Amino acid sequence: MSRRSALVFIGFMGAGKTTLARQAARLLRGPEAVDSDRRLEAQWGKPIERVFDEDGEAAFRASEEALVCELLDTADGGVVSLGGGAVLSPKVQAALERHVTVLCEVSPATAWSRASGRGRPLARDRDAFAALQRDREVVYERLADAFLPEGERDQLGDALGHLTALADAPGLRLVWARSASGHYPVFVGRGALTSVPWPVAGRRICVSDETVAPLHAGSVPGLAGLVEIPAGEQHKTLVTAERVWRAFVAQGATRADHVVALGGGVVGDLAGFCAATYQRGIGVVQVPTTVVAQVDSAYGGKTGVDLPEAKNYVGAYHQPRAVVVDPELLATLPPEEHAAGYAEVVKTALIAGGALWEHVAAGHPVDDATILACARTKLAVVAGDERDDGGRQVLNLGHTVGHAIETVTGYTRLRHGEAVGLGLLAALTLSGRPELRGEVAALLAAAGLPISIEGVDPEAVAEATLRDKKRLGDAVPFVLVEAPGAVRHGQAVSGDQLRAAVAGLAG
Repeated sequence: MSRRSALVFIGFMGAGKTTLARQAARLLRGPEAVDSDRRLEAQWGKPIERVFDEDGEAAFRASEEALVCELLDTADGGVVSLGGGAVLSPKVQAALERHVTVLCEVSPATAWSRASGRGRPLARDRDAFAALQRDREVVYERLADAFLPEGERDQLGDALGHLTALADAPGLRLVWARSASGHYPVFVGRGALTSVPWPVAGRRICVSDETVAPLHAGSVPGLAGLVEIPAGEQHKTLVTAERVWRAFVAQGATRADHVVALGGGVVGDLAGFCAATYQRGIGVVQVPTTVVAQVDSAYGGKTGVDLPEAKNYVGAYHQPRAVVVDPELLATLPPEEHAAGYAEVVKTALIAGGALWEHVAAGHPVDDATILACARTKLAVVAGDERDDGGRQVLNLGHTVGHAIETVTGYTRLRHGEAVGLGLLAALTLSGRPELRGEVAALLAAAGLPISIEGVDPEAVAEATLRDKKRLGDAVPFVLVEAPGAVRHGQAVSGDQLRAAVAGLAG
């Protein structure tokens, strides 16, 4: 009889792996969690620091590899926590394949504060410690089936059922999203829509558009109802929202039910808004079907509709109960929609910097790993600022001018991603980064996105930015770029500078 998968907690020093593993074991009411470091200390008869100092790291790693492989090979369910360097062994990596590997994320500052001065042999020099964490994170992220963000650990009780369900869904990955108003699972993987145990109880009423519904609504398990809306940004209005609300009434929807938002950014925004306001709020599960939605708009709880005067002017923050991201759904997208989504990928990579920017800047296509990395980047930003009071504003990079262009062109001339791409170029001009602008322009052009636009009045665009929903008083804050990974929000831009940047989009 085959052995059951264990929950295996991995991560850098100070990530709280041991604490989380013990908590998981208690919640599961099973055997006590096994900690590889404690087992090794018992085997050596002395603390790990003395093993390093007296016997050397090579001897420690050999013993660690043998012990961890034995633990993983013989585990039949249960919970295990591993030392930070254990997963560097190829043999350990192979042994992890049949288990659910949970990465406990931790910031460099928190890791150092918890690990330094506490007998950790690799936590004696801060610069070396930080470099070691950067190197190891590449391995951790590759191995992880699930990602638990740093923060309040009482979220584990809510996440645990979803973590254990991964044992029956090979290839599926879970990011646990955290915000001030609630936590929720984000499932990412091919076939996720049909393989994931549905994450929310209650009847499911799907909102989709007339293009997506015939293609994918039949794949949503256990639907109790379907509401179809016209496709396109021009239909993201209060008129359409009223149609959806009244359809909910006709289908007997109650607060015990939830909405399934199946579609791109327009459907996600509008269905989320309708869920936020129907009977003062019912749940929503986002099932994004476009690149834009899978890398950006499905996460973070922003919902809303447009007014003729400005985009997303009426809305609410309403975090989803879950997000189900199935890259297989992108197969039905036309090429121009794939291209439009790429602008949000470039935006997110500029914000993230590091490995994600390097990957995107090298011209790699948008694969499953890129979608996952973009989702994790956005969720990390939202976790620190749910309601755009500060750091979340960096996610508006390229959107201030992009939304203004959409407004003055009546939401019909450009796709959202195309407008965002132009907005990125304007933002990089305003940032005084001509070389980076050229690099981004080349990436956008290679993806088939426009890098110039004719017939748009810079004065009209500048005026439209003054109606941007982020405006406070007389000033419109802009997001500017110092370098990939160094993006600043709340920056002042003069009218002349803005008009010149928009004029520069004329080619």
